[in-house]
Amino acid sequence: MKKYLGMIFIFSFCSFGYSQKINLKGQQGGLLSAGVRTTMNVFGHHNQGVSAFGAGGQFRLQFANRVNSEWFFDYTRGSIGDIGNRTDWHVGWSVMYYFTDKISPPVKPYILAGHCFDRTVVRDNRDPSIQMVKNSSAIQAGAGVHFNLTERLDITLVTNYMFHLGKDLHAHAHGDELHLELKKGTGIEGHVLINLGINFKIADLWDTKKK
Repeated sequence: MKKYLGMIFIFSFCSFGYSQKINLKGQQGGLLSAGVRTTMNVFGHHNQGVSAFGAGGQFRLQFANRVNSEWFFDYTRGSIGDIGNRTDWHVGWSVMYYFTDKISPPVKPYILAGHCFDRTVVRDNRDPSIQMVKNSSAIQAGAGVHFNLTERLDITLVTNYMFHLGKDLHAHAHGDELHLELKKGTGIEGHVLINLGINFKIADLWDTKKK
């Protein structure tokens, strides 16, 4: 976990050197930003990956004063008792709706909804050749808040619930054995993800002046 937080602090330190006021070409549509984040999987499917941590990155492209989009990648790794481990990759996007149209108030809350593709690999700790892989997709919804340090730089905290679609990958610890099974899913199984990241507004890509 320390190395993931260190990545955020390094990004923050470097970004402060370029935190001058952004030159808007009208309104906020067209704002492009990029950043890094840590990811915590609060609980996993059927108690898998309870202590999963990881890292990721994202970029945002804003469409209007109150509507933004985020395109992200996350990697997490967690334990299944003492005999197995679970690794997850998420690649996806979210639409963000802000409750204010101010560009950089001290606190800027929002709600989000989106979709992602995910890959899950579960392995036996003693014999990595004993594994099962699942490729699927998911939908997510949640809420977040930007803490704006400058007009260009923010720290963002996000909590969302990810609903996995398709078959469910079950991993059960029975004594010192790991049992793996792939079952048909109902689309209601999932897990909570908490992201803490830092983002830097790079540029305003297009003119959105009022006519």
